[in-house]
Amino acid sequence: MLNIVLFGPPGAGKGTQSERLIEKYHLVHLSTGDVFRANIKGATELGVLAKSFMDKGQLVPDEVTINMLRSEVLKHPDSNGFIFDGFPRTNAQAEALDSFLNSLKTSISVMLALEVEENELKERLKKRAEISGRIDDANPEVIQNRINVYQSETAPVKKYYQEQGKFIAIDGIGAIDHITTRLFEVIDSL
Repeated sequence: MLNIVLFGPPGAGKGTQSERLIEKYHLVHLSTGDVFRANIKGATELGVLAKSFMDKGQLVPDEVTINMLRSEVLKHPDSNGFIFDGFPRTNAQAEALDSFLNSLKTSISVMLALEVEENELKERLKKRAEISGRIDDANPEVIQNRINVYQSETAPVKKYYQEQGKFIAIDGIGAIDHITTRLFEVIDSL
């Protein structure tokens, strides 16, 4: 089973690249953002709680996030594997994910980190707000807070996977097709 953590700051291209990885490797895409938005749209109890944190650019508490993802993984027992997009965001989440996957007799294969400079991220998010109408991408203060939270709370997760020999940095700048090729080359070499 191929289980990939696709990692990077907001606007790094995780969603775009996930689509291409799903198509080639027949994986199930688990985006915490998508899971949260579905719960928010459905006005579930967890969705309302998640929204209160997301509106401030803060991380949703680990327990809420893990319970949502656990439910999604269990919906796909015959999958070739998963792309975890936007998760784990903390070492506690990484440990919880490892424990959960171990209970299913599988593990994370690799963490692929899309690395993009901060000014480029801001430009991408601004464009995404114009195209998709995502309010959270339109407010410069919320964007800066999301980037700051990523740097202080999420980026340290890469060390967790480095210590396991599973972390690989990918240059996230350039044409989308070139970035995709870089990802394919790494995955095909596993």
